[in-house]
Amino acid sequence: MFSYRHAFHAGNHADVLKHVVLMQVLLYAIRKEASLFYIDTHSGAGVYSLEGNEARKNAEFQSGIARLWGKKTVPPAVRDYLKLVYDMNPDGKLRFYPGSPYIAERILRSHDRLRLFEWHPAECRVLDENFRGLLKSGESNTRSRPERGKRVLVERKDGFSSLKALLPPPSRRAVILIDPPYEDKSDYRKVVDVVSDALKRFSTGTCLIWYPLLQRPESRRFASRLKQTVSQEWLDVTLSTGSPVPDGFGFVSSGMFVVNPPWKLAESLQETMPCLVSALKQDSGAGFTLETGIGGNS
Repeated sequence: MFSYRHAFHAGNHADVLKHVVLMQVLLYAIRKEASLFYIDTHSGAGVYSLEGNEARKNAEFQSGIARLWGKKTVPPAVRDYLKLVYDMNPDGKLRFYPGSPYIAERILRSHDRLRLFEWHPAECRVLDENFRGLLKSGESNTRSRPERGKRVLVERKDGFSSLKALLPPPSRRAVILIDPPYEDKSDYRKVVDVVSDALKRFSTGTCLIWYPLLQRPESRRFASRLKQTVSQEWLDVTLSTGSPVPDGFGFVSSGMFVVNPPWKLAESLQETMPCLVSALKQDSGAGFTLETGIGGNS
C-alpha cells in the first residue's frame, strides 16, 4: 500500500511532461486577479535531491531533466520550466528537482491557496518538512505571504476521498492535479470516478490528470474512458521517448489529460512538444500526440 516513492523517479521524462503542462496552466490561471485554489491529490515529497540514493538508483532524471539542462534555444514553455529548476539550483549544478507542490507554491500568489494531500506517511512527513524549510529559509515565493497554515495546508489523507469536500471552492476558481502512481490497477477506475464526481460538483474547474502509457489494457483504454466521462472541453497530450519494450515492462510514454484547458494551451504545446521529443528521445519510436475535443468528440 505504501510501496511507491517518487524520489526514485524524480525528474524523469514523465515529470518533464507533467510539470511543463502544469506550469503553463498555472501561469495562465494567475492572469486573472481572483484567487485560485490549487489541489494536489498525490503530492509526494515536494522537493527531491537528485544526489540521494533513491534518485541515483536508476538515475531516471538522466534521461529526463538532465537532457534539457543547459539548453538555451527552447520554446517559451520549456524556458519557464527550466528557469524554475535553475532557480532552485543556483550553483549551476543539477542537484534538486521540484515536485508539483513546489512548482505551484513558486507560481501562485499571496491570496491563492494550496491544499496538498499525501497518504504515504514518510512522503507526507518530508513534504511537510520541505515546506517548513522553505518558509524558514526565505525561499518561499514571498510577496506579503500569509502564514503557511492559511495559505498552504499539508494533510496526510487520501487525496481521492478528500477532494469532494473541497468542491466547489469559495473562489470558484481551481486547478486540480490528480497523479496517483497507478501501481494498483484500481487507480485507473478511481481516477475516472473522482473526475466525474469533481466535475459534477464544480463543472468549470481545471483538472489535470497524469497517466502512464503502459502495455496493459487498463492503461491503454484510460484516456478514452476520460473522454467519454467528461462533457467539458478537454486536451490530451502524450509523450513517448522511444519504442515500447517487447516484454511490456518498460516505461517510455505518459500523458496529461486536461479538462477545461486554458484556450492557448494547445497552441503552446504544439510548439513545445517537438522540443521535448528531440531532447528526450531514446530511439526512432519517440514522438507525441496532441488532441482536443468536447466530451466524447475529438
